[in-house]
Formats: sequence, C-alpha cells, structure tokens
Amino acid sequence: YTHFDYADPDAPKGGTLTIGTAGSFDSLNSLPLVGESVRNIGLVYDTLMVEPQDELSVYYGLIAESVEYPEDRSWIAFNLRPEARFHDGTPITAEDVGWTLEMIQQHGRPFLKSFYENVTSATVEGPHRIRFDVSTRDIMQPLVRLAAMTIWPKHWWTANGRDITRSTVEPPLGSGPYRMVSVEPGRDLAYERVEDYWAADLPVRRGFFNFDRIVYDYYRDRTVQFEAFTGGGYDFRRDFTSRNWATGYEFDAVAEGRVRKEEFPTVNFSGMQGFFTNTRRPPFDDIRVREALQHLYPFEWVNQNIMYGLYKRTESWFPNSPYSATGLPEGQELEILEGFRGRIPDEVFTEPFHLPTNSEPNINRSNLRAALRLLREAGWEVVDERLVNQTTGEPMSFEVLLRSPSLEPHTQPLIRNLERVGIEASIRIVDSAQYQKRYQDRDFDMISFAFTFFPPPGSEMRSRFGSAAADVDGSANLIGIRDPVVDELIEMVVNAPDLETKQAAARALDRVMMRGHYVIPHWNNDRAWVAYWDRFGFPENHPPYDFSMPNSIAFQPTWWIDPEKDALLAEAR
Repeated sequence: YTHFDYADPDAPKGGTLTIGTAGSFDSLNSLPLVGESVRNIGLVYDTLMVEPQDELSVYYGLIAESVEYPEDRSWIAFNLRPEARFHDGTPITAEDVGWTLEMIQQHGRPFLKSFYENVTSATVEGPHRIRFDVSTRDIMQPLVRLAAMTIWPKHWWTANGRDITRSTVEPPLGSGPYRMVSVEPGRDLAYERVEDYWAADLPVRRGFFNFDRIVYDYYRDRTVQFEAFTGGGYDFRRDFTSRNWATGYEFDAVAEGRVRKEEFPTVNFSGMQGFFTNTRRPPFDDIRVREALQHLYPFEWVNQNIMYGLYKRTESWFPNSPYSATGLPEGQELEILEGFRGRIPDEVFTEPFHLPTNSEPNINRSNLRAALRLLREAGWEVVDERLVNQTTGEPMSFEVLLRSPSLEPHTQPLIRNLERVGIEASIRIVDSAQYQKRYQDRDFDMISFAFTFFPPPGSEMRSRFGSAAADVDGSANLIGIRDPVVDELIEMVVNAPDLETKQAAARALDRVMMRGHYVIPHWNNDRAWVAYWDRFGFPENHPPYDFSMPNSIAFQPTWWIDPEKDALLAEAR
C-alpha cells in the first residue's frame, strides 16, 4: 500500500494551526510522577509501530521495518529501519529502544509501567534489532503494547547531566514529524514541522502532519478559552460541553459560515466518567453507602435541563464497545461468572444492571426509600435532619473535588439531594495542578474523574482496578479497589488466548465492577462535536476511530490548510 485510504498523499503543506487547550503544564517529561506534563508531546516522538484510525489492534511499521514472534507469543523481535533518525541526525538504534523500556520499568509513573509489566527482558541482538521476552504465552497484548512504545534518545538524556527522573522544560530531542521550538510553561507551546523528517514518505505518514507550525495556547479558565475561540484566537476545538454546543455558537462568524460546526459520528471508547469514591475513607468503604448515593443523582433531569438531552447514561466501564456487559450473562461469559458464584452478588446472574432513574431535580420517593434503607443497613440514621452514624453520632459529610467550574451545575443537583437525606456535602474547585496533586496523593473524598479506555483492555487493568495498586501513589486505582474476584478476572482478561475469551472476561469484569458501586456514573456521547474556522481541507474518507482513539495531539493529523479558504477567511476578517 502507498498510504492509508483516509489520508491524501497530495495534501498541501504549510501554514500555522493554533489550538486552545485548558489547564497548564510545568514539565515536558511525561515519564516520572512529578510535575504536570504536557499532553501533546506525541508530536515530537515516533513509536515502533502505529495504529491506524480505521482498524483496531492492528499495527503498521514506523521505526520498526519488520517484526517477528513465535506461535506461542513468548517473545517479539523488532528490526529497525536503518534510516530512522532523531532530529539531530543520530540513528535510532536497538540500544535506544532497550534503554527506553528500562527507564519506563525503573522510573515510569505506575500506570505507564503497567503496560509493560509482562516484559521480562530486552536483548539487543544488533544495532537495529532488539528482542523482548514476555512472561505470558499465547497472548498478543504484551507484544502490541511494545509495538506502540514511544522511543527516546538515550544519548541526549544521558548527556550534560540531564536527569530523566525529574521534570524539565527543556525542549526534548525527538524523532517525530515536529520539533518543539518555543516553551512558555503554563502559557503556550510551539512546534515546527521537520522539513527533513525521516519518515515523511513512509505509507504510514504520507498525507499526515501537513501544518508547518502548530501552537497550543493554554487557558486556565474554560470560559475564557471559549471566548478566545469566538474571537478567532485559535482555529480548532473539540467541544465536550453540551451547553456550549447547544447555545454557545450563536455568534456572527457561525451565521456567516466563517466558523464551521460539525458533528462527526465516532466509535467512542470513552471509558468511565463519573463521581469516583475513595474507598480508603469512610463512609465509602461500605458498599451499601456507595449504592445509596447512586440513587441520589438525577441524571435524567440533568441531561434534559443542563445538557440539552445530548447524552446517554454510562452503565459500563467499557461503554460502546464489545467489552461492555449488557443484558444477562450467557455463553462463555456466564461460564466464567459461574466460577465465582457465591463470591459475587446473586443479582449478577438474575438482573441486568441498570442505574436508578430520576427525571426530576429532587429524587423520587422510590429512590429516596431505597437510599435510606441502604444507609440504615450501613449503620446510619437521620436525626434532626442530619444523617449520623448510629454508633458514634458523627454526621456524614464529604467533599466533591472538581477541576473546573463547568461541572458545578451538573454537581449541584447531587449536593441538593444529599442534603435531602441529611448528608453534609460540599464542592471544592481547584486548578489543574492542585487537582492532579490531590488525585495522585489520594487526597479526596469524592472526585469527578474520567478514565480513558485503551481497547482492547490488558495489563493496565492491574494498575486501574487491581488490589496491588490500591496503595501505590500515582497508580490508576484512584478508588482503592481491593477485591480478589476483580484481581482474578483481570488476570483472565490479561491472559485471554483469543479475542472472544478476552471480550467474555472483560464483560464479566465489567459486571462485577458495576455491582461494586464504586462510582456515580456520568454520561457518554457517540458523536464528536468539532468547531473550526473555515480554513481547512480534509479527505472525504472519514475514518471511524479518528475522534475516539486516545489521542494526545488534539487535532486531526490528516487535515491541512486550504489556501483558497484561508485567503477568503483572512479577507472576511
């Protein structure tokens, strides 16, 4: 093949793309659990192989020219392209690849480490050949994770006293389509296209990365960020706020066609978003309390009155995917769950999981009764309009941690309903740096959070849900889940010999996790809301996973600036 069929190999190069992004950063080093790192560093680095936007779990060679592995999947060898180079002209070698894995396994943040924990050794077999041995057998997942690994330059990081375990704002040396040319921490980043990019003519890159310059402007306030877009401060945004999408685009540039507002259908692997509980702290260490709280959130009312009916409720840890449990278990999934009968709720076998519904701002009587019953069973009672512990007399009170005021209207209905049953709850809004610090340190009661779903699920589930990660700072197990059944099901997912078994095990895990009532789920969307100033061209073929893949660059890499549209827009401005 000469190029992916959703990319135009004749796309023109040139121009500057400016993107607005919320939050801040104080480090360009995404490896260690220090600082607040940038999310678009993927522009600078190349990976061994790349996953296209129209296929799942399929990888094509980038740095790797070819790949070998045996029938039992016990090892994988990558043969590197001799022409692959870092931006300083230094060849990318097998030593760089092996050193990268060593740094991840020794110093990486826990969730990053979890992707490679089944890799037992790396053997450099030549300047351009490296072999990895894995502890699993007949499983593709560890091999796939290695294929997607970003490669760092050993010679650059080990020179001049640089310390890869510390945060830094020095622009890193990379090998990718762009190099970083300007850094103002917390304000903006600028990248320039590498004119002599070594992989520009490879089929996996032809028609990609067409902008000469890409600038990311950072905004601490999302309202200011949106206002900047309406005034032409930046070019492209993906909107995740229903209120903005429904009412915020009523300005002249939209009416006159200078700003385009598009909805792209997408297979959305959004993962779980919701109010996550910290089960390390009471009262969230009691499953009955957690289940009671799920009865108190009026999602249907919030969706209609605050989000304009644009979302659907999330009832799975793997929504909109073949790993999501629906209906009653059957077939292989039922066989797996039968092995845990007596250790998991009987309802797993008899009742499809559905969250309570509330179409009014105040919870209905049936949900109120159910919540109070569960709270009484957990040892709480209402005394003088306050919910207190029957033994200690202490009132139930906790804080909901948010990183943005934009979620406050969605949270206030929960706070009001908590007050109706006598719970003293408050909202705390902090900036992105404090938010990251508090969730890494597990310094929260309840937190609004979202997990990104990396299909297919694999060893990262250990860091996300496994007991061993519950007390590891920086792991993805924010909730503090310690459930032997969950641990065993995770291993079934990780060690599944084929896709059918992996899907069945993941659905079984999904059911058990949802019955743990660890989170008050939010919502998800099967369309990507995109707005942009009308200066772009893009291929007619729209890949199904372009807006759903975990994407750190925040724009579509096959778009380009159309000279005629750009001229017309400049004239209209």
